[in-house]
Amino acid sequence: MNKKICHLTSVHKRNDVRIFEKECKSLSYAGFKVSLIVADGLGDEICDNINIHDVGKQKNRFQRFLITPKEIYKKAKLINADIYHFHDPELILVGLKLIKSNKKVIYDIHEDVPRQILSKPYLNKISKKIISIIFEKFENKKTKKFSGLICATPYIRDRFLKINKNSFDINNFPKTEEFVNITQSWKNRLNEICYIGSISEVRGIREIVKSLEFLDLKLHLAGEFVNRELENEIKKEKGWEKVFFYGFVNREKISEILSKVKIGLVTLHPTNSYKNAYPVKMFEYMAAGVPVLASDFKLYSQILNDAQCGRVANPLDPFEISEVIKKMLADDKELQVMSVNGTKAVFEKYNWKIEELKLLNIYNNL
Repeated sequence: MNKKICHLTSVHKRNDVRIFEKECKSLSYAGFKVSLIVADGLGDEICDNINIHDVGKQKNRFQRFLITPKEIYKKAKLINADIYHFHDPELILVGLKLIKSNKKVIYDIHEDVPRQILSKPYLNKISKKIISIIFEKFENKKTKKFSGLICATPYIRDRFLKINKNSFDINNFPKTEEFVNITQSWKNRLNEICYIGSISEVRGIREIVKSLEFLDLKLHLAGEFVNRELENEIKKEKGWEKVFFYGFVNREKISEILSKVKIGLVTLHPTNSYKNAYPVKMFEYMAAGVPVLASDFKLYSQILNDAQCGRVANPLDPFEISEVIKKMLADDKELQVMSVNGTKAVFEKYNWKIEELKLLNIYNNL
């Protein structure tokens, strides 16, 4: 009989790339019977042989923390899976309750939350520190009890290995099949740049748009602003007149954008959570043959230098960002070599197929 697997999330979208497109689909293709519990208010459905159960969307953050975990737990008990796999820190207590029912439970840790808390702009310095310390102590104590911890980066894995020996990194690397159809030849690409992803202050949007004041080119910008206030501010910047803004787009549109630009930007701010994390978009740019301009963090520099597929700049300096872009575009032959090198690195090393084998090995050992 096929083992029943149930993934749980109270925050992420039902079509989340890591949870649904990668982990759930890989487990389903491997023969597991997979369910996914979400809280988005879009109703139940079966998609790609995966049963999606919706417990409803709450009106505000307070209700999400108070009510949603209870509803997810009730639904999880009804499904009666062999292994539960949850993706949000607010579901830790749900996971512990499932353990008491003699279930195997995996905690998928997407972010180093204590360090992430320290970068929250809406909290003051003292409250950030206090909340970070309290949560880290809570998380460290509770994670000892889970059957396995799946961590989104080696950095997070190393933190939890001291607490739970069954800690593994499953990196959010691209599925190469999504990029094989990006067929635009290099000579047809434009001297233009792109940023694709969530748009926020800490992800460098202000510096990116300011850098356009020193450049004679267009930025293709795809994604959603974290709030309307920031969007209105950025649209008042002088560099905004050089922006093609698409808003949220599907994977097909992303492929179209990546097929026509020559540089992809990953100029994230130097927060603790970013400096030690693998930025998914960097590897997606590489897979699509788009040379990368990234923040001058040690980890990012090492990846780009090893693969010879990009350059780095100070993410807080718009002028330096613009100067590095100019230098990259000035040597088209070198840029084309970077394009080939980036694709090669992803198809050989930084891809989901490798991570999928690690994921299936974890499940089979459970």
